[in-house]
Amino acid sequence: MKVLLIKDVKGLGKAGEVKEVKDGYGQNFLIGKGLAKAATTEVLRKYESDKKKEAENLRFEIANLEKLKEELSKITLEIFKPVGANGNLFGGVTKDEIAHALKEQKNIELDKKSLECDTLKSIGIHEISVKLGHAIHANFKINIKAE
Repeated sequence: MKVLLIKDVKGLGKAGEVKEVKDGYGQNFLIGKGLAKAATTEVLRKYESDKKKEAENLRFEIANLEKLKEELSKITLEIFKPVGANGNLFGGVTKDEIAHALKEQKNIELDKKSLECDTLKSIGIHEISVKLGHAIHANFKINIKAE
């Protein structure tokens, strides 16, 4: 019996492979536990079309992330914070404030967890790095000014 593996099976193969197995093992164990499907032409055709759709979606997502990276590289955010007599900030600028300012000023929504910076505690221009996903990193600038 031929089966299309849906999940990796130790000692047999990886997901997506077509394997020849004994009828009882294929029906009772692999198909019974949802690890494989019988390798009919219809199942194989559907699997191939699903793989193509998945690859197309991945290409589309990467293209959008590249466009966002380019957009972010041109941005300089401005954040106004209260400053003490010696010129130091009261508190600091957190990732949450940066993400909120990005949404307010440029209408770009990023998760604060994707920002790679510590709390900013000084006035001036700082460079912020962002993990966008799929090994794509972007940078943008933030200008902290006295209020």
